[in-house]
Amino acid sequence: MDNNGDTDGPADPGGFPTTVAGMSDRKSVKRSVDFSVAVVLPAGGTGERTGLQTPKQFCTFLNRPLISYTIHAFERVSWIESIVLAVAKESMDLMMDIIQRFQHRKVRVVQGGSTRHRSIFNGVQALREGEDGSAPVQPKVVIIHDAVRPFVEEDFLYEIAMAAKEHGAAGAIRPLVSTVIATTSEGYLDHSLERAKYRASEMPQGFTYEVIYRAYQRCNESDFEFGTECLHLALQYCGTNAKLIEGPPTLWKVTYKRDLAAAESIIKDTLSRSACVITGGSAQAVVLADALQKAVGALDTELDIVPDLIGHNARCLRKEWNFIQVCVNHSSLCEVEAMITALESANRALLHPLVVIQVRLNDWDRASISGRMAEPAAITELASAAKLRNILLYSVQLHHSQEADRWERSVLRLAEITSALIRDRSPALVGQLLQA
Repeated sequence: MDNNGDTDGPADPGGFPTTVAGMSDRKSVKRSVDFSVAVVLPAGGTGERTGLQTPKQFCTFLNRPLISYTIHAFERVSWIESIVLAVAKESMDLMMDIIQRFQHRKVRVVQGGSTRHRSIFNGVQALREGEDGSAPVQPKVVIIHDAVRPFVEEDFLYEIAMAAKEHGAAGAIRPLVSTVIATTSEGYLDHSLERAKYRASEMPQGFTYEVIYRAYQRCNESDFEFGTECLHLALQYCGTNAKLIEGPPTLWKVTYKRDLAAAESIIKDTLSRSACVITGGSAQAVVLADALQKAVGALDTELDIVPDLIGHNARCLRKEWNFIQVCVNHSSLCEVEAMITALESANRALLHPLVVIQVRLNDWDRASISGRMAEPAAITELASAAKLRNILLYSVQLHHSQEADRWERSVLRLAEITSALIRDRSPALVGQLLQA
């Protein structure tokens, strides 16, 4: 088998929900363990297969590097005590900057080696040495994972950790997608393997600390230079036969440029599943919100309707990534400015871009040319400032009609616009005044 390789902190997005299409259907349960667990993330690769100059672990989408998503997947697991990143010497400063910028914790950075196994061993050794002269706290179990596999789930990490403690080693596997064949030196078919008998080795893998440390101490130069499979080292040098556990499809690895786009799409899809509509207590706004709720339901977006974001309703500031502020017959941005200030205070935009949509509901007979003309400049100015803080502000103007059919079409159009803005999170449309 072969594997390729409190408000002071950032708001927790709650991971990536298992209900998202293409993700595991396992039900998430809060876990705890009675032994220490650490993680080693080798992140010294050059990313040659992506065809990009920037190593793929540092490629950015949604204003955040890929490796930051992976780190957070482990940070949010309460029973994981520490995370060691092994990065190339020339990337050490960049990695420290990422840790500081996104307020990562539990994290320690060490210099990686010239190969995958050398980087992993550097990380394993660091767990034995302690940090900044402190006494080492050697973990019972070490989980090894790829820095470019960001969608690992806590439930599966728990299975790996428990199996590693019991058996000494454990690893994720997945069914083979394609048949594996062997070729002759002349390039002809030699033989094929029976696919049902084989599995693809994946990450994460777990080991008791003593097993993985001894395996690396005993392996030879060829293993360090050309090997990729940690489970094989544990078997060959420690006699530890790993427990293999079939993992969810979310364990895929970002290998090619197209995989970065796929990862971004998954995160956008996750962030766009719900939104909060703030009505300001206006009866007209409530009517619109109710109609919008039905319309976007058909577009797979759930709406939570509240009059404001204070008291009990402040929960929305902590759990939502999308906000729709309905303003009736006025162009003031006071409500939107207050919302942006509240989101900043909750540190909500650190890890993911937030979407704020101002919906301006006008009666036909009250709409004035001066009001319509004054609005775009104010929106653009506020949106430009908010964008610097990872908050994407859009504005949509909607005219109320007494004609039922016309009103229904307007609401459907508004639903399509807001759903698209939430889903795409396009910086290009920030500050634009759109018409529904």
